[in-house]
Amino acid sequence: MPTKRVLALLISVSLSAGCAVGPDYTQPDTPLPERYLGQTVVEQRHAAANASLIAWWTGFDDPQLTRFVTLALEQNLDLSQAAARVAQARAGLGAANAALLPSGNISGQAARTYQSVETPLGQVLNSTPEFDRYGNAYEANLGASWELDLFGGLRREREAALAEYQASDAGASATRLAVAAQTADIYISIRGLQARLDIAHKQIQTQQELLARVNLLYSKGLAAELQVHQAEGALAQVQASVPVLDTALTAAMNAMDVMLGVSPGTHRTELAEATAIPAAPQIAATGSPGDLLRRRPDLIAAERQLAAANARIGVAIAEYYPKLSLSGLIGSATSVSSGNLFSNAASQTAGVLGLRWRLFDFGRINAQIDLAKGQEAEMLAAYRLAVLRATEDVENAFSALVNREQQATLLARGVDSLGQARDASFMAYQKGAVSLIEVLNADETLLRASDTRAQAQTESARAAVAAFKALGGGWQPREPAQQLLSAAQIF
Repeated sequence: MPTKRVLALLISVSLSAGCAVGPDYTQPDTPLPERYLGQTVVEQRHAAANASLIAWWTGFDDPQLTRFVTLALEQNLDLSQAAARVAQARAGLGAANAALLPSGNISGQAARTYQSVETPLGQVLNSTPEFDRYGNAYEANLGASWELDLFGGLRREREAALAEYQASDAGASATRLAVAAQTADIYISIRGLQARLDIAHKQIQTQQELLARVNLLYSKGLAAELQVHQAEGALAQVQASVPVLDTALTAAMNAMDVMLGVSPGTHRTELAEATAIPAAPQIAATGSPGDLLRRRPDLIAAERQLAAANARIGVAIAEYYPKLSLSGLIGSATSVSSGNLFSNAASQTAGVLGLRWRLFDFGRINAQIDLAKGQEAEMLAAYRLAVLRATEDVENAFSALVNREQQATLLARGVDSLGQARDASFMAYQKGAVSLIEVLNADETLLRASDTRAQAQTESARAAVAAFKALGGGWQPREPAQQLLSAAQIF
């Protein structure tokens, strides 16, 4: 009777225990300013279209860009890897949850033996009346065991597994954001390279026309041979820029196909027709630096990894305390015939109260606790650093966006003026008022300004992509309660 009371008391304590050894987790404070340094200037920008954070790529008003980002989110292999990691973390959470529950098993066996009469045992048995050299044995058992989580080690293990699952889920969302941003970035780079190639080809055509005129004048004795060579050198210099741009364009197109999870060259034809560089849209809601903690999935993942490391401290501390387990067996065994297997005479039962206590192993336990605390400190520093870098990403993207747009605007005015200056110098050269070298200088200056303008337009659009990524755009964050409900539905 006292034994039953002790067992009942242990089970009651195990089921009703609401506390566990080790520190309870609290999210660390992360002091952040109320506004970004470049927030006011970004909000004052004027753009043709607005873009929401959830599907910001549609704000570029480029159907092809939207299509490629959508394809990447469906087919990218980095996302497949991230989904597999989430499945692994989900399985780990299921195992940690199962460790809190009783486990059972059913076992059975049947054996048939033949006894030799040449052995000493066989000779003795053979002298027994009605000895049967054949023997049958049957056994069937139902067993169960349960580790009583008196001090919360298993619950801390489940807490860590839950946090790791949530970190993996947030990591998959971070991968999704990165894939969308990288796809858009590659697409914009492709359009920028095509624009620069178009500028180079137009300049080549201009230089060829100039060389033809110089050759004509030279054939009539109105131009020196030096001018012919100068025109030829200028033409070769522009032509030499084309292979470099072609190489970069090919690499960008191949990178796009890899992002889409297909072989390089698959979408080459579709991308071959050049279109305008997408214009950066207006960022509808920049939020505040504090919003990044809920908006950026990589920060959510870092915070959940910190929570898991904190729970691991409790798992290590729980090793100080004894572990109790209950196990039992109900079954039947017989060696006569199957007809007697489930008779009262063949029944067998067992009940065991187990105790395991690492009483003389506290040195190793202390080391494990110190290791867990060191890992928690590392995760805390990593989380705080991730928050600072996230804010830095936003500030850098805002600065690049505003400054590159301003550069592109100024260069557009300069290109118009330089174009007029080039036309004027060429007309003056035809009249003999200026030398050919001035025309070539005007051509070179115009080419350089036009190329720089195309680069500025490209970089301003890429900066907008970087800003949306830095702000955590591209997904809809779930509330903490929804995350816990999602994790609970695994079971």
